[in-house]
Amino acid sequence: MRNKTATKKFYLDDLNFTEIADYGDYLLLRKDDIEIHFFEFKELDPKTNYGQVYIRTNNIDEWYQTLLEKKVLIHPNAPLQVKPWGQKEFSLLDPDHNLLTFGQSL
Repeated sequence: MRNKTATKKFYLDDLNFTEIADYGDYLLLRKDDIEIHFFEFKELDPKTNYGQVYIRTNNIDEWYQTLLEKKVLIHPNAPLQVKPWGQKEFSLLDPDHNLLTFGQSL
């Protein structure tokens, strides 16, 4: 994360995560059984960031609709769709362009 305030706002307000701990340059967040750890990296260039996380869920349609209602930007190349590998998925980018893909098995 480049900016802890922006990261917290996005994950807490937009994605409904909760804060586990904040150790200054290290941040721990949770949603359900998912826990994500962030470390401060002020020099990170979002345009070259290739960080990505795949999060499995059992309520993909409801979660997608919730994000649309909150006006969270879905990645333009990754709206909710069924994939050939048997998953229903969508993706979005966090403030530092970490790719978050949410998927549910069919």
